[in-house]
Amino acid sequence: MRLRRLHLAHALAMGAAALPCGTARAEVTRFELLSRESPALGGRSFGGRGQAEKITARATIALDPTDPRNAVIADLDRAPRNAEGRVEATTDVVILRPARPNGTLVFDVLNRGRKLITGRTLDTDTAASSRLDRAEDGGNGFLLDQGFTLVWAAWQADAPDEPGAMRIAVPVVPDLTGPSREEWSFNDAEGPRRVTLSYPAADRGSARLTVRARTDEARATPPGLGLRFLDDSTVEIARPAGMPAGAIYELTYTARDPRVMGMGLAAIRDVTSFLRREGGPANPLAAGGRSGIDRAIGFGVSQSGRVLRDALYFGMNEDEAGRIVFEGMMPIIPGARRSFTNARFAQPGRNPGPQHDRLFPVLQFPFTYEVLDDPVSGRRDGLLLRCRLSNTCPVVMQMDSEFEFWGSQASLLVTDPVGRHIDLPANVRAYMVAGAPHGNAADAVMRDMPACALPLNPVYQGPALRALLMAMERWVRDGVEPPSSRYPMLAHGTLARAESVYPAIPGLPYRGQYVRAEAIGQAAPLPLVRGSYPLFLPRAGLDGNAIAGIRLPIIAAPRATYVGWNPQRNTEGPQDLCTQVGGVLPFAATGAERQAGRDPRPSIEELYPDPAAYEAAVRAAAARLVAERLLLPMDAEAAGAAARGGRLAGLSP
Repeated sequence: MRLRRLHLAHALAMGAAALPCGTARAEVTRFELLSRESPALGGRSFGGRGQAEKITARATIALDPTDPRNAVIADLDRAPRNAEGRVEATTDVVILRPARPNGTLVFDVLNRGRKLITGRTLDTDTAASSRLDRAEDGGNGFLLDQGFTLVWAAWQADAPDEPGAMRIAVPVVPDLTGPSREEWSFNDAEGPRRVTLSYPAADRGSARLTVRARTDEARATPPGLGLRFLDDSTVEIARPAGMPAGAIYELTYTARDPRVMGMGLAAIRDVTSFLRREGGPANPLAAGGRSGIDRAIGFGVSQSGRVLRDALYFGMNEDEAGRIVFEGMMPIIPGARRSFTNARFAQPGRNPGPQHDRLFPVLQFPFTYEVLDDPVSGRRDGLLLRCRLSNTCPVVMQMDSEFEFWGSQASLLVTDPVGRHIDLPANVRAYMVAGAPHGNAADAVMRDMPACALPLNPVYQGPALRALLMAMERWVRDGVEPPSSRYPMLAHGTLARAESVYPAIPGLPYRGQYVRAEAIGQAAPLPLVRGSYPLFLPRAGLDGNAIAGIRLPIIAAPRATYVGWNPQRNTEGPQDLCTQVGGVLPFAATGAERQAGRDPRPSIEELYPDPAAYEAAVRAAAARLVAERLLLPMDAEAAGAAARGGRLAGLSP
């Protein structure tokens, strides 16, 4: 709320007008300019691209429920309509562009209301990524140096209400009721907890609360567990004595008034199409009757990568006039999952993982881009099915971390539902960053976490991501194909069953744990597991590092085993992993130490007799990656410099 008040004050101060949009088929019917900062980022200049401009706005979209392109949105036909018979939603918009842009718009799908492309490619922290006000918020300057026009528009109606977060307001379908379910896990074991429901209760008497210490245990109602409604949307949970922190509290109830969450997918589509093609005064990017945007790339990280896959699946890469929205899409670290967005009583913020939210329908067939048959549901489907029918398919470059194979069922991207190898379509590339966890800051180093059996993995994906973004831009601009896929595959012998992934390595606590791939059917009061799908994991070499994927210099010239998983300490369950983190096990320092520990991996002294040998190995690995267009020269030089300073491996002194 504070951010919106500041934006409104800027708009009033500058006399900004809310202009109706002139294109007859535009679904952005109102674009309200709130502020325009030029120069932005403290007046910093970005090479030959000049200074940056930052635009803050609010857009209203109005959808025709009878249009076949909108009919796929759940409950849109039941939502309240305006005088023209359309359903409206209003979304926050932020635009950042250099004075001399390159004609490519990059739409960064927000993650829980937060901007992520900036932190992942500019090497900035979370605060700077959201703020984008100060000179230092531009980080290494990469995106603006290249001339990209960056756009954010909110899509998640239940995004956290926190400073810097962007929001969308979607309509409610009044008096519609149905089953809903909540899960909470609290980091402490203190007294009653007050929580807000995702949807108001229609019948308080229908509510049933259970608790279990871990997700694999049976649901229970022990003495002391209690539920009290403070109002239809707020409950207080009394916690039983002896229940540990991290226990899972699950509530099922009959809810009312679902929000039309799927309109968020249309907001991504319509704001992008408007900024690309509206030539009138309402479009802040337009000059001389055209926007200057020649092509667009959809980009999303983690939750927003899953949403980008949803937008493709539901046909949202075609605007109301039948035109393509994104020539290219880059879903980053989604694995084989999508999101719980376009459904009645949807909860887009849910992220099923090793311990929490497991039965929310985020892993849903189809898992991959090609059209396949599913023996569990009997359906034939694929992420590209709808766009092929309308000739609006983008080129796709999906990048996953190694964690996605253990935590997000990533092998289903390259296998069919019965576990056979499949080839990716010609317009799709897939890349895995070997050894990487779900996400790290640029300055990550090995450190301990008490809940995890291994020290945390410091591998940072930013260098690979920058190289792939540049390859994508060339693909959509000039038709230059990107590097071939670098992804573990059965046909290459680089995917394996869980029991065949690693050689025996002392100190590597691998017990075949990974998040299973279950077909979840929504039912009341609890979802049902209707079947499962076989999964495979990246095969490791004799040093314990994955042999497939983009092997950044930290992996190609290793001083440790870097893995994308990390077991929870003192647990034995088949899925008991620490969520989203990887682990690291350093090599022995000397040959004598290696032999004493019966470690099959080479020691550091055997690999690199002196610091110069290590730096040479890193520089050679970086040069190979540059030649393959998987690393930019600036990141190759940075890797060499880090190796010279002993910082590249990210290991504790």
